[in-house]
Amino acid sequence: MDKDNKLFLLDAYALIYRAYYAFIKNPRINSKGFNTSAILGFVNTLEDILKKENPTHIGVAFDPSGPTFRHEMYEQYKAQREETPEAIRLSVPIIKEIIRAYNIPILEVPGYEADDVIGTLATEASKQKITTYMMTPDKDYGQLVNEYALIYRPKYGDKEFEVMGIEQVKAKFGIDSPIQIIDMLGLMGDSSDNIPGCPGVGEKTAQKLIAEFGSIENLLNHTDQLKGALKTKVEENREMILFSKMLATIKIDVPIELDMDSLVREKANEETLRKIFEELEFRTLIDRIFKKETKSTKKVSKESQNSLFQGDLFADFTTEEPEEEKYQNLTRLSSSNYDYQLIDNQEKRSEIIKKLLTTEILALDTETTGIDPMDSELVGMSFSFAENQAFYIPIPPEREEALKIVNEFRPVFENEKSLKVGQNIKYDLLVLRNYGIQVKGKLFDTMVAHYVIQPELRHNMDYLAEVYLNYQTIHIEELIGARGKNQKNMRDLPPQDIYLYACEDADITLKLKNILEEELKKNDAEKLFYEIEMPLVPVLVEIESNGVRLDTDALKTSSKHFTQRLQEIEKEIYKLAGEEFNISSPKQVGEILFDKLKIVEKAKKTKTGQYTTSEEVLESLRGKHDIIGKILEHRGLKKLLSTYIDALPQLINPKTGKVHTSFNQTVTATGRLSSSNPNLQNIPIRDEDGKEIRKAFIPDDGCLFFSADYSQIELRIMAHLSEDKNMIDAFLSGYDIHAATAAKIYKIDIKEVTSDMRRKAKTANFGIIYGISVFGLADRMNVERKEAKELIDGYFETYPQVKAYMDHSIKVAQEKGYVETVFHRKRFLPDINSRNAVVRGYAERNAINAPIQGSAADIIKVAMIRIYERFQKEQVKAKMILQVHDELNFSVPAEEKGYIEQIVIEEMERAYAMHVPLKADCGWGNNWLEAH
Repeated sequence: MDKDNKLFLLDAYALIYRAYYAFIKNPRINSKGFNTSAILGFVNTLEDILKKENPTHIGVAFDPSGPTFRHEMYEQYKAQREETPEAIRLSVPIIKEIIRAYNIPILEVPGYEADDVIGTLATEASKQKITTYMMTPDKDYGQLVNEYALIYRPKYGDKEFEVMGIEQVKAKFGIDSPIQIIDMLGLMGDSSDNIPGCPGVGEKTAQKLIAEFGSIENLLNHTDQLKGALKTKVEENREMILFSKMLATIKIDVPIELDMDSLVREKANEETLRKIFEELEFRTLIDRIFKKETKSTKKVSKESQNSLFQGDLFADFTTEEPEEEKYQNLTRLSSSNYDYQLIDNQEKRSEIIKKLLTTEILALDTETTGIDPMDSELVGMSFSFAENQAFYIPIPPEREEALKIVNEFRPVFENEKSLKVGQNIKYDLLVLRNYGIQVKGKLFDTMVAHYVIQPELRHNMDYLAEVYLNYQTIHIEELIGARGKNQKNMRDLPPQDIYLYACEDADITLKLKNILEEELKKNDAEKLFYEIEMPLVPVLVEIESNGVRLDTDALKTSSKHFTQRLQEIEKEIYKLAGEEFNISSPKQVGEILFDKLKIVEKAKKTKTGQYTTSEEVLESLRGKHDIIGKILEHRGLKKLLSTYIDALPQLINPKTGKVHTSFNQTVTATGRLSSSNPNLQNIPIRDEDGKEIRKAFIPDDGCLFFSADYSQIELRIMAHLSEDKNMIDAFLSGYDIHAATAAKIYKIDIKEVTSDMRRKAKTANFGIIYGISVFGLADRMNVERKEAKELIDGYFETYPQVKAYMDHSIKVAQEKGYVETVFHRKRFLPDINSRNAVVRGYAERNAINAPIQGSAADIIKVAMIRIYERFQKEQVKAKMILQVHDELNFSVPAEEKGYIEQIVIEEMERAYAMHVPLKADCGWGNNWLEAH
């Protein structure tokens, strides 16, 4: 056999499950509502293997339908496993179809699991000295490893593929030979497969016993050498241990032949694959896989080139086939169906302005030199007021000339009678504002409209055009770069090259608006869209344009101080560890904490076998050893430095001297705004170090920093939605809600509530309403599960209608497939009726959480709109500069202090009428920290 042969055997279900759960918090849902997570993850993994490893032979093994020989031997085998998630069940036939399109054989033998099939083939291949890679995340495969058979572990998180041979398996499990994996599993059992093992024997004890005795059989023949409880356990469970070993043994004699000819890697059937991927809406995947091979076969006649288009746009086309794949999309426009015009002189501009002033609906788009609206310059503007018709006006680079042309169109932009339509119109408004133009009239943003209708899906123009118009848009990257390597942005292209692309954007935007406005009606989402989301756009334009000042000197001081502290903490950690190691490496941290210091006996591990050292895990171990607190402190400081203290000064705009964060309206499924460059939502505020960041945010000269935030808005919303009398009374009485909750749970007078009781009640208040489990609450509060259960029971006894509301929310979601906020923002929950408890539980928590979080998001948006309108109407000098969660921030001239506070608090507290009052707290200072 050729020594260069490289055989890959993939454990399909192991990879499919892994792919599905990798996306569990952010599933990939296509426009048909189908969850494509498992398929996409599997195909990405397969593509990585084919490209990275270039196997000569490959096969994919599946578990068969129906029971296997292990089920016949042991009825409880895998009995505890949850029902296969519906998304996986529906995905498997499609994945098999994809594998067949790749011309890769599917390996499946009735009565035997995939690992038995792979074990048999890998063993036979090893006899023939064929290098075989068994691709799986499962540890059981370690028993099959030999000189030629290796485990190929898939990527996990930021970890690359990992190849495990004999030495790696021995080192990982502390054994002398890979075959001893079977003995390990026979003793310790395997909860994932419901293999019982020996009661009371965990991994460490199993390792110790196998190291001493070599095998289960030898151990059972020498139990006289054991002592105490361990001896009793082993002797009493002799048969169970032997049976467990048998269950854990991967068979290597399955009735399947190793036919290397049938496993030869063949060329994929690209046409079939493309068809499947298009149906699944895997556009990025299609681009990645087929980019090099794709050639356009569309023909462009000389007549059509000359009649409709000017310039050298089609210079690279022949009459038969375009040489450049990059231009294939442009050929769609070479027909008389499209009237796309280049408006490149004064006469044409005057004519088109007259037309634009008479239209009631106007789609607009700006072409710019970059993606940052505060820095980018206008390259051109496009307009459309009738489908298949659009106009492009190029803007010269010279500022004076540019301003002249833009000002000619001022009446068009400021015409309050026309509805302005855009895709991410906030960007266009910001760009035009830099040219002194304030767009007036009502707005319609197609991106936001789709977000309101389907918050979980994508909202970019490419996606919307293909879904609603069955149309593939031109990519600007295809224009830039197609002309040579010197083009960096649109400014480097002549108008003749841009105008089709620009006109298409405006035309598609108008077409999408015509469809999406009907979709808004069908989905009962018009009120939310027209009364909240669209009026919010100019507010966000104002905030982003205002920007916020930074005290760079304060940040420099903080940077020096934190860097010095970081070095001191590193020395303390090394001293506590007894050696130096890479504190930034989770792997090395795990080895120090759990192998060397043995902080806990049974430490959590990831699917790759590495110790889990996440913040959540370390927090739960904080009291076990001094090193834990130091590592957490080190991580916190390092993150503050890299993410904020050292990064913020780099984000200052040199023209304005301010930071202009981008507020994203279409990212979170709950309706909350997110922000980027910088991400303000993640600035830590609870610890003293995090507060240093807020100190650096300062108001304009001669102004004060004013901060106002909603007090316990989510609990107030819960009181309103649940109509729980006790919770409503607690708010109406003016008591501290956490103290009032503690008093009722512990059945004492509110004056007797201790700070510890209040802390626990606060955790319960915010945790329980989001469906936290007994285990989760115990972990969060660092108490026994018994106490956590008593707290939850006491909570629901105190607030019985809260529990009723939570149950009702889940029931509504199960019946309708979605839940709503008080403003009827929908959150779709396709997994709410899943038979898999893990998947269903996640959806149930969202059913409770989404109406509360989403209502809070809607309420602060309403407040922002009303405050902005008051500021505009009353012509105040104060500026809204930041929005973070339930908090609004302002730069306020000293003389407006009292007046602005009154406006802001009034509008925040009147944003929505509930059974309990909305309450806003506020503060003033010379920086954000002092004000909040």
